[in-house]
Amino acid sequence: MNRYAAGAIAGLAGTVAMTAAMRAMFRALPEKDRYPLPPRLITDRVVGPTGLMDALDEPERRDLTLALHYGYGAAAGALYPAVAQRIGGPTAVTGIGYGLAVWGASYLGWIPAMRILTPATRHPRARNSLMLAAHVVWGGVTGVTAAYLVGGGNQSRAGAEPMAGARGHAPAVRELA
Repeated sequence: MNRYAAGAIAGLAGTVAMTAAMRAMFRALPEKDRYPLPPRLITDRVVGPTGLMDALDEPERRDLTLALHYGYGAAAGALYPAVAQRIGGPTAVTGIGYGLAVWGASYLGWIPAMRILTPATRHPRARNSLMLAAHVVWGGVTGVTAAYLVGGGNQSRAGAEPMAGARGHAPAVRELA
């Protein structure tokens, strides 16, 4: 499979896992920190001035937020295989590192530079922890999935079967492959 397509599919899969993790962790935030998460804030700030958000009801706004969030995850994922090939190393570790780099480039870089949101350094610690953990999930899933897809489903980048280490684990772990 083309590595950019594989990366985009992997990024999409990573965003599914990331979104589930974000929803679960959001419920554990202190009450004062339970306001919309960055994907919604970004959508409001970028799309809001067009007037489109005013024309949508809440379920449609949520759908638009998710569509943009998944699109960004797929786009960032498309670049992952090229980066991973240059860096090398264990797939999950490379993916997690890439996920954290995406977080830094986004929430400390281009998003505040474009005045969409303030830098992450000005957000509550609990919310930053949530977003960092969510990017660890995204990166890990994106890295492992991309390696699996680029390897044709038979091999990881390192040449071993993608879930070879799962052989000694519970059946539920093996079923994830």
